[in-house]
Amino acid sequence: MSDPAFPSNGRETFAARFLSAEGRLGRRGFLVSALVLLAVAVVYDAVSAGTLQWITGWLVWPLLAWVGACLLARRLHDRGRNGWIAAVILAALVAVWPQPSGFLDFPFVVVLIWAAVELGVLTGEPGVNRYGPPTGGG
Repeated sequence: MSDPAFPSNGRETFAARFLSAEGRLGRRGFLVSALVLLAVAVVYDAVSAGTLQWITGWLVWPLLAWVGACLLARRLHDRGRNGWIAAVILAALVAVWPQPSGFLDFPFVVVLIWAAVELGVLTGEPGVNRYGPPTGGG
């Protein structure tokens, strides 16, 4: 039986990449996907000021948070770490969005720097780990 996330052509589907926390995600795929997600968040934040953001934000921000959690969890899986660490990273990101504003933001910035190195610089575990086979891309 074939995996619905990977059709017969072997390519990952959009839903598997952005809406599922199962499996692993290589460094290159994570960086591209995270940049796309960040660009969507920045554009939405810039375009939907005031009332529009208040009305649509109840749907858009939770959706962006879910997609971010899925990407982070899959990349953490590739590093051999528990996907629930994504909650700490997302909490730090929310705390300093759109920019750090005071000394009390320092611990959150430290978490984000750690996450950037852990997920964006270091390679995934070689071979199969408890979350599945590697996906390639670092």
